[in-house]
Amino acid sequence: MFIYSIATFLALSAGIANAAFGVTSSGGRYVIDAGSSNSFVMKVNQANCDITSLVYRGTEYQYQSTFSHIGSGLGSASVSATVVNGQFVKVTCVTSTLTHYYVVKSGDSTVFMATYITAQPSIGELRFIARLNRSLLPNGDPESYTDLGTSTVEGSDVFRQSNGQTVSKFYSSERFIDDKVHYVSGTDVVISMVIPDPTSYEGSAGGPFFRDINRDRGSTYHALYWYMNSGHAQTETKRIGLMGPYAMVFSRSGYPSSDLDVSFFSQLGTSELAGVEKLQGLLPASQVCTSALSTGSTMLHSTGYMRIQLTSPPMKAGTYTMVLYRDEFEVARKSVSVGAGATTLSSIASTEAATTPAWRIGEFNGRPTGFRNADLQEHMHPSDTRMASWGPLTYTVGSSSVSGFPMAQIKNVNNPTTIKFTLTSGQTGAATLRIGTTLAFAGGRPQATVNGWLGPAPNPPLDLNSRGFTRGTYRGINTVYTVSIPSGVLLQGVNTILINVISGSGGEGFLSPNFIYDAVELITTGTSTSPTTTTATASQPTTTSGDGTVPLYGQCGGIGYTGPTKCAQGTCTYSNDWYSQCL
Repeated sequence: MFIYSIATFLALSAGIANAAFGVTSSGGRYVIDAGSSNSFVMKVNQANCDITSLVYRGTEYQYQSTFSHIGSGLGSASVSATVVNGQFVKVTCVTSTLTHYYVVKSGDSTVFMATYITAQPSIGELRFIARLNRSLLPNGDPESYTDLGTSTVEGSDVFRQSNGQTVSKFYSSERFIDDKVHYVSGTDVVISMVIPDPTSYEGSAGGPFFRDINRDRGSTYHALYWYMNSGHAQTETKRIGLMGPYAMVFSRSGYPSSDLDVSFFSQLGTSELAGVEKLQGLLPASQVCTSALSTGSTMLHSTGYMRIQLTSPPMKAGTYTMVLYRDEFEVARKSVSVGAGATTLSSIASTEAATTPAWRIGEFNGRPTGFRNADLQEHMHPSDTRMASWGPLTYTVGSSSVSGFPMAQIKNVNNPTTIKFTLTSGQTGAATLRIGTTLAFAGGRPQATVNGWLGPAPNPPLDLNSRGFTRGTYRGINTVYTVSIPSGVLLQGVNTILINVISGSGGEGFLSPNFIYDAVELITTGTSTSPTTTTATASQPTTTSGDGTVPLYGQCGGIGYTGPTKCAQGTCTYSNDWYSQCL
């Protein structure tokens, strides 16, 4: 028994002892040894850049039937490996439009990575996927345990369990602004994907509130992702250039800090890593605010509270669009130029004017906060048994709770939503109904009927050509639809508004045309009619007056806008390239 224990101890010690740091070539693979105290050895295919082996503390965690790689695999690539300054092994994989780097640092059980592209991949998205041994790494995000699905709900990516609960890789997503570390784990091992925000997100697309797939425990392997861009309800043009650095960190327990030091990349001869300039912004806001800066090649953000001075992350020199958000609702934007080696001070303040509506349901914050099922939608399908009934619902102003109003209007599921409210005689003149939405599918947009008066049908929203609502996101293009209600429609006493989703497109069930609510408010005679500035990165729908002009606060211009440009009141005023408004 004593001899057996000694042998077992020696075998275990051999499995975790640190070996010599470096790289060798064997059987068409580069073999990189980190020389770390918790031993780590990885292998990279010299023909296509696939990671074929990830051995940590003597155990193989790489799934062996399909390997880990950038994109869906490069097929073929020019792959080289070199030792830099005696401290780093750098593996460089080159195709005609992409260069991918693996870097292993001496003594560190981490795979550092960066990806540089000169064109978007033909598959329409850019991601890194680690395919890991699910039996050794069974723990992750339960909402993405797709191996538990017994039937398909939609597509080939949303599944239902026998108990009626739903799972999908999409339900593992987090907002970019929050997503700095995500992981899978097993006994005595954690493998984490670390994105040292915000620098590593600057080449990504979608903005700080975009979200994408993080994990998927399938029937054969457990996938750990970092999505740099995709077509999953994408709201902006995808960027080219450098993505990252990012890293896959191996540890025995706990999770690594998001403040991962990647400054050593500047020692690797990787010229794509550039820019150390900073921008400071003074943000006079009274709530949580986010300042986002973007160019065609860069996306950055900072978050703060109240009136504070924010300092941006390191930036490349250039001209940026600086956007101020209250929560996820845009309240200001401006152009800012940053010079090489310089610090630029730029102040930005909300251009949002206060409203005093007769009533408001929800808040214009860019999210369906508090509405029915909004607390569940990010992590399950709307048909999930844990969801409350979608209706059709009736909401009574003054007595119904916010949760009595649906987060989404779905053409074939809960049309219409009914709002009942009481007005005084002084509130029965002409009025403005404002309906805010955060995401639309299949051309879905709201049309209101007020006491039997049918409001105009707004123009279709920008088509993101992607499922969103059923995939766990509410983040699309914030749009505020303005309906001018003529005098004589509203009544003293009880009034009724019906909101239907309309579209020229079809679809079944939850995949029928739909939109997600942000807020709804009614501004009546005697209340403030100052509008909230509309968040817009595309042309916004508007309501036209009977004479073909645009009413006060309606859209009158912008890229892609095809409606009338003459204002019935006020002047057509430029807000941004996509939106001009009668003010």
